[in-house]
Amino acid sequence: GTYLYHCHVEAAEHMQMGMLGNLFVRPRQNKCDTLDDTAIPGTVCPDSHTPGDTYAFNDGDGSTQYDVEFPIQIGSFDPDFHDASFNVQTLPFAGMRDRYFLLNGRGYPDTVETAALETLDPLGVTQVSQPVSSLITATAGQRILLRISNLSVTSFYTLGTSGLTMDVVGLDARLLRDGDGNNMNYQTNSLTLGGGQSADVIITAPATPGIYFLYTKNLDQLANDAENFGGMMTEIRVN
Repeated sequence: GTYLYHCHVEAAEHMQMGMLGNLFVRPRQNKCDTLDDTAIPGTVCPDSHTPGDTYAFNDGDGSTQYDVEFPIQIGSFDPDFHDASFNVQTLPFAGMRDRYFLLNGRGYPDTVETAALETLDPLGVTQVSQPVSSLITATAGQRILLRISNLSVTSFYTLGTSGLTMDVVGLDARLLRDGDGNNMNYQTNSLTLGGGQSADVIITAPATPGIYFLYTKNLDQLANDAENFGGMMTEIRVN
């Protein structure tokens, strides 16, 4: 499943500065190409398995099989807070008011750029940052695994899709099964996560190629500060 890590020293400030990340734990079930069902205790190879299949969890039935995967890390940023405390001890965290809303450290349209971002620092030196794009690409019919996490220190956030269904197969690094092993997956077009939560979501790319959107349903957050049509949004491009 999808785990998270972050700084624990003045965490609210340092996390907004990027001292955080994801840790993906992959299932033994991915090794079914080379193992029989008893080679590693607890591994059950799905009857539907074909060589090369990958899974989000040890599901035993192939229900979390996916073809391509993408990390989507939710975040936000208050520039005033960081500028005010640049040369002094940080201000009270309760005063943070985020104005930039991000996926993988970027706001739209930078979310769909595939290269690392570049900017000039105050000394005129080019600095490279935010190397992970949020662009999601797939071929029609492929199963897309989105590893969505929220490490915001200020808010709950809701991500949704346009014209696509999200199949939520795991929450907080746990396969959605009840105590009897019954499948508790659910389908939705919006997902709300608080700070420290994660979800593993599978979307089946539609037969109709085109550009679809994954974006915040909190519409005031579709902005880069005062610049509209930006913020917490990216594209799902189906070829």
